[in-house]
Amino acid sequence: MPPESPDRRRTPERRAADLFVEFVEREAPGVPLPGRSTARRFAALAALGRRDLSLARLAEGHLDAAAILHELGHPLPAAGERWGVWAARPPGPGVHAARTDHGWRISGVKPYCSGARTCTHALVSADADDGYRLFAVALDHPDADPVEGTWPAVGMVGSDSLDMSFTDAPARAVGGVDGYLTRPGFQHGGIGVAACWLGGAHAVAAPLYERAAAGRLNEHAAAHLGTVDMLLHTADAVVRQAGEDIDADPLDEREEARVRTLRVRALAERVCTEILHHVGRATGAGPLCHDERHARAVADLTVYVRQHHAEANLAELGRLAITDPAEAAR
Repeated sequence: MPPESPDRRRTPERRAADLFVEFVEREAPGVPLPGRSTARRFAALAALGRRDLSLARLAEGHLDAAAILHELGHPLPAAGERWGVWAARPPGPGVHAARTDHGWRISGVKPYCSGARTCTHALVSADADDGYRLFAVALDHPDADPVEGTWPAVGMVGSDSLDMSFTDAPARAVGGVDGYLTRPGFQHGGIGVAACWLGGAHAVAAPLYERAAAGRLNEHAAAHLGTVDMLLHTADAVVRQAGEDIDADPLDEREEARVRTLRVRALAERVCTEILHHVGRATGAGPLCHDERHARAVADLTVYVRQHHAEANLAELGRLAITDPAEAAR
């Protein structure tokens, strides 16, 4: 039996971590901040999604952390640092912050910490006595520990999104109370996540395009590909336009950012769901069973796109849409 290749011996977590390290060193400095060629930023995130959605998740977190630090008046990540943004807030005890004589300390368990064993630093949200805050935390000491066994996922396994346990961990406040949520960039970053999803949708669709190029489409598969192509083209155009709109109003003086983000993310989620449906019906079980890259892309996208809050976000969009009669009449 021939020896197994080194790449095959790597776990998905190790493979994504290696790609992430390489991205931060070589590519991240060239990705523009939101408000500066934002369409190019979104295109870079979509390209990462095409390559590997777990890589995209890790890279998006690092790029988002850089944008947050910049927007809230803090230095950008230094060379050799890999940052995450750990701000999930599901029901439960959560993470709490306390101000001490030696500065802020945070304690508690934070779920969905992508890059838990690869990031060197993270922006972590926590509840303090004066409200909800964001903190910068260095992860190189024992009071910040990944909780093993808390990410048994199949989809997005490479994102290594373990729970993190903090025990009186030193932290530095970034921005003021609710500053993380109220800054304009919070909305811009939400569209960046959607760009990653759409990159994953392109990856899922790749076998169908390959069959077309090889002349192996019947009429039913051709109809599915036509639908897929229309959906991807439309979503790509919408994300590109969103980037241009952000550049025209980076501080959200027109107060359009929330509606824009809800619309773009809802469209991206619907497109991804439809792509999974049409590609599966057009190609059958073959690629899922025999094409490891495709099977991983399908599993990853199925999980990642669930960051969209489904009907809860659509209901919010509906309430906001009816407050603007001019928009409703279009």
